[in-house]
Amino acid sequence: MTAATLAEPRLPILMVDDEPGVLESQESVLRAEGYTSVLACRDAAEALRVISGTEVALVLLDLALPGLRGEDFLAQLRLRMPDVPVIVVTSAADIETAVRCMKAGAFDYMLKPVERSRFSSGVRRALELRSLKREFERLRDRFLCGELLHPAAFAGILTRDPRMLSLFHFIEAVAPSSEPVLVLGETGVGKELIARAVHEASGRPGELVTVNAAGLDDTMFADTLFGHRRGAYTGAAESRRGLLAAAGGGSVFLDEIGDVSGPSQVKLLRLLDSGEYFPLGSDVLQRSDARFILATNRDLPSLMSQGRFRADLYYRLSTHQFRVPPLRERRVDIPVLLEHFLKEASAELRREPAAVTERLVSLLQDYPFPGNVRELRSLVFDAVGRQTGSALPLEPFLRVAAGDGGTAPLPAAAPPADGDGSGPDRDESSSGGLLPLRTMVDRYILQALSRADGNLSQAARALGITPQALSKRLQRRRKAGRLPETAGRPAGRRPVRADAEGDSARLRG
Repeated sequence: MTAATLAEPRLPILMVDDEPGVLESQESVLRAEGYTSVLACRDAAEALRVISGTEVALVLLDLALPGLRGEDFLAQLRLRMPDVPVIVVTSAADIETAVRCMKAGAFDYMLKPVERSRFSSGVRRALELRSLKREFERLRDRFLCGELLHPAAFAGILTRDPRMLSLFHFIEAVAPSSEPVLVLGETGVGKELIARAVHEASGRPGELVTVNAAGLDDTMFADTLFGHRRGAYTGAAESRRGLLAAAGGGSVFLDEIGDVSGPSQVKLLRLLDSGEYFPLGSDVLQRSDARFILATNRDLPSLMSQGRFRADLYYRLSTHQFRVPPLRERRVDIPVLLEHFLKEASAELRREPAAVTERLVSLLQDYPFPGNVRELRSLVFDAVGRQTGSALPLEPFLRVAAGDGGTAPLPAAAPPADGDGSGPDRDESSSGGLLPLRTMVDRYILQALSRADGNLSQAARALGITPQALSKRLQRRRKAGRLPETAGRPAGRRPVRADAEGDSARLRG
């Protein structure tokens, strides 16, 4: 893990030692590891003045201090800053002293001279523990508090679903962390909106830059992120800053991470671990403190088992991982989104806003929306684009409800069942004898069953839905008396007929 991710670099590391050479050596190692904010004090009194006005991430403490015993100073530190880890770095090779310090709350006890690897790993573990504790406290506070601290960060996400609201609280809790965030979810659920919410809630000073990794080969991936120097490759006539440099201290949203090639995965892992990179054609090391937000609709564990995604990269990305539920799992959001997209489409296409009917909402709530929110938006814009008067055309919605993806022609409308337009199938709000939405959908289902000679699997395949989904629809419609009991029954029973007269008689029954 990187220093940038664990140290919360806005907080300095405090070194307390009366030997200038030790302070210089420790600072050199810390800066080489990426900890750029370091404070040095040569006695306890100076250190107490520092911590009285400055929050620190970690204290490196020598016990042999002038004026105040190191153990007494340790006790004061633990009293004033109980959440800040303290690592004792001393020449006192005394087991009893070490035991007393650990009992007093020291995180670690190191003997001078300390090996660099031992020193670096101890600092990293101490900062990691503090980071985890702070995240736990934020999570606890966010879930105990019913209100969002940064509601403006989520203003672009319309929802009433309790799981989405819980997700907002989780995002607020982990947003201050520098650890990468992995957003999982199907295509069209709004992963980029979630990434923007993470960035906005983090309060990071830099920009949010977006990279779509799908279709980028290894060179283009590196060039996009790291940039290049003039002459780095054929056609590189000018130097180019990468998006990492453009992000500064902000966030990088890397979409479609499941499509990144193997060599690019290695580069990304090194970047996450060290915060360091080389622009193409340059041997000058660059550093980045940008926070990574990554998203995919792919099953990463499955890709790992196939050898197409590195396990070490997956585990590195999994510190903060969550799944955005698809639209079919939060149907309570459909009326809200439908009304919003209708207003948006009507304003953009200069149409008279149409009212949202309960019948339309019910129809859409019965549809699985494989394209999620993006599909709903496209569907609404299509309907509004076809609108010629004040009424919203229903054809696009009927087509998707029938499961054909909007490609099949609509069946011709039958005359009213009772001959005078006053029967139960009459559409009160339309002219020309159009039937209600649910009746049209029922006819699509009957037609598919008839063409499949009653075979449920073949009918479902023709409608573009699963046999289980078709079976549930049939059960609901049979229970409501809208379809005959024989519709969709196993082979051997009387096949379903789909002629217009038979349909009309059965639907009336």
